[in-house]
Amino acid sequence: MEQKSKEELIPFSGYQKFLIVILALLQFTVILDFMVLSPLGDVLMKTLNITPSQFGYVVSAYAFSAGISGILAAGFADKFDRKKMLLFFYAGFIAGTFFCSMANNFTTLLAARIITGLFGGVIGSISMAIITDMFAVHQRGRVMGFVQMAFAASQILGIPIGIVIANNWGWHATFLMIVVLALAIGVAVILRMKPVNKHLELQSDKSPLLHLWHTLQHPTYKVGFTAIALLSVGGFMMMPFGSAFLINNIKITQQDLPKIFMITGLSSVVIMPLVGKLSDKIDKFYLFAAGSILAIVMILIYTNLPPVPLWEILVVNVIMFAGIMSRVVPATTLNTSIPDMKDRGAYMSITSSLQQISGGIAAVIAGKIISQQTKTSPLEHYPTLGIVVSCVSVLSIYLIYRISVVVKKRDAERELEKINAVLASKQANANVQEITA
Repeated sequence: MEQKSKEELIPFSGYQKFLIVILALLQFTVILDFMVLSPLGDVLMKTLNITPSQFGYVVSAYAFSAGISGILAAGFADKFDRKKMLLFFYAGFIAGTFFCSMANNFTTLLAARIITGLFGGVIGSISMAIITDMFAVHQRGRVMGFVQMAFAASQILGIPIGIVIANNWGWHATFLMIVVLALAIGVAVILRMKPVNKHLELQSDKSPLLHLWHTLQHPTYKVGFTAIALLSVGGFMMMPFGSAFLINNIKITQQDLPKIFMITGLSSVVIMPLVGKLSDKIDKFYLFAAGSILAIVMILIYTNLPPVPLWEILVVNVIMFAGIMSRVVPATTLNTSIPDMKDRGAYMSITSSLQQISGGIAAVIAGKIISQQTKTSPLEHYPTLGIVVSCVSVLSIYLIYRISVVVKKRDAERELEKINAVLASKQANANVQEITA
C-alpha cells in the first residue's frame, strides 16, 4: 500500500505531459465534431427541412460507419506504429469534417457524416492504446481524467463558440472552425510525437484477419466487449435531440444555449480531475456504480422537466453530467487493463466499434421514439428516452462489475507470477552458492 502511494506521487515527464495535452486536443476535435450536432440539431432540422427520424439517421450514420471502420482496422491496429495509424485516420477525419461544412441537404450531410465516422471513430481507440502503452497503470486514471476533459472543453469553448459562429455565419462555418483547429493539431503530432511501436516487438506473424479473429474469440475480452458496448447508448439517445428539447419543450432561446453548454462544461473541468484522482485511489467499480445511480436519478428528472427558468436547467445539467462523467473515467480505465499489450490496438478498436454501433442503433431507435408535429412544436415521448437510458444504465452496472472482477483476477495472477519469478531467482542463486561452496 505504501509502495502504491509512492508510485502515485511520481510526476509525469515533460514528454508525457505533451502526450496528455495533444491526445486531449485530438479528442476535443473528434468529440466536438460529434457533440456539436446536438446544439445544431434544431437549426439543422429547420434549415435542411429534415425530420427527427432523419436527424437520427444523420447521427447514426457516423456511428455505424465508425463501428464498421473500427472492426476493419482492428486486425491492423497492432501491426503498425500507432503514431502513423493516428495520423492516417486523423487526416481522413479532417477531410470528412470539411465535407460536412459543404453539405446543403439531408443526403449530402448524411454522406459527409459517413466519411467522418469512417475515420474519426477509430481515433479514440488508437489514443487509448497509446495511453496504455505509454503510462503505467497507477497513472492511467489521472491521464484518462485529463483526456476525458476534452468532453468538458468541447462544452466550455467548442460548443458555445460553434453556436455563436452558427448564429452569425451559418452552421457550415462551425465545421470549418473544427477543420482549421484539427489541421494545427495534426501538424503538432507530426512534429513532436515520437513513434509508438514497442508493441511491434511482441507481434507474431499471424495475419491481420487472424489477429482480429483471435482477439474476438479471447474469452476474457468478451466481457469487456459486452460491457463497453452499452456505455454510449445514453449519449446517442438523448444528446442529439438535446437542443430541440431545450428550445421547443423547455422554451430556452437559441441565444441561451451557449450558456447552458458553457456552464455545464466549466463544472466538468472541476469534476473530471477529481474523478480521475479518485479512480486511482478507490475501487473503480464503486465509483462507477455511484456515478450511475446519480446519473439515473438526474436523467429521469431532466427528461420530465416542464418549462422552467434557466438557472434550474443549469443546476440539473451540472449534476446530471457529474454522474455521467463519474461513469466514464473508471469504466474506461478498467477497460484498458483487460487486454495484453500485443492485443491492445485490436481490443480498443473493437470496443470502440461496438460502442459506435450500439450507439448508432440507439440513435435510430431514439429517432423513431421522438416525434414532432411541426418544426416549432414540442418533442413528444422524450421522457420515454429517459426510462430506456436508465434501464440500460442499470444493466451496465452489472457488466462493469464483471469487468472489475476480471481485472482484479488478472492483476492477482500477474502479481503471483512476479512473486514466483523472484522466488525462483532466489532459489537459483542459493543453488549456485551451494554448489560453489
